[in-house]
Amino acid sequence: MASLWQSVQYAQQRIVDNGDKRTDPWLLVYSPVSVSLILLLYLFVTWAGPRLMKHRQPFDLKVVLILYNFTMVLLSAYMFYEFLVTSWLSNYSLLCQPVDYSTSPLAMRMARVCWWFFFSKIIELSDTLFFILRKKNSQLTFLHVYHHSTMILQCWAGVKYVIGGQSFFVGLVNSFVHIIMYSYYGLAAIGPHMQKYLWWKRYLTSLQLVQFLLFLLHTGYNLFTECDYPDSMNVVVFGYCISLIILFSNFYYQSYLNSKKQE
Repeated sequence: MASLWQSVQYAQQRIVDNGDKRTDPWLLVYSPVSVSLILLLYLFVTWAGPRLMKHRQPFDLKVVLILYNFTMVLLSAYMFYEFLVTSWLSNYSLLCQPVDYSTSPLAMRMARVCWWFFFSKIIELSDTLFFILRKKNSQLTFLHVYHHSTMILQCWAGVKYVIGGQSFFVGLVNSFVHIIMYSYYGLAAIGPHMQKYLWWKRYLTSLQLVQFLLFLLHTGYNLFTECDYPDSMNVVVFGYCISLIILFSNFYYQSYLNSKKQE
């Protein structure tokens, strides 16, 4: 047992020592312990929450949801702007962009927005909590839980090791998609009378699929070209995108194609 604990400590120390020293003082970045505990707590709440709510009335969270979703729109818009402007001013390449590990103003500006992108994924775990409190258990699908839980780990790794560079593209596109996504959720939270204006939900799912295809092409290209950016990160993102394309395609089929056949 002592030997196992020593191996765990050694592994954690290697993770900590090999990271980007610029981000060590930033919230939740230095060690994987904090983000791992958040993930475990999230999974526990996802399991225990519906059981605790089983014999309780659903909460009325209308005001909370409106404020939350439109706050996320503003945060996503801020991140999109920062990714776009900072990459433009830094003359970033879409095809191959190494990480700038310097402390120059633009390198640190990119690092900061990457941290915000990571932290936004922790905030987004609230989506699941709101489903549980409103007893919308049908929304707690494998896709939902898988996507939310794995994103925080990947984004933490990005902030810890490759904060900026090639990974900016994921933040840029995903922030744009989330502006639209949380706008939809915010409008839907206002009330049933808004449904007539929300006919475009199907296209929102299509947009999410398009972004994963873009990430797949972007990382796939870098796997077969010479670029001073870790192939290990590209492999992880590439494999992750394949899993999301499969899951989101199935969701699209079940929600919009298969349902029509059954009508």
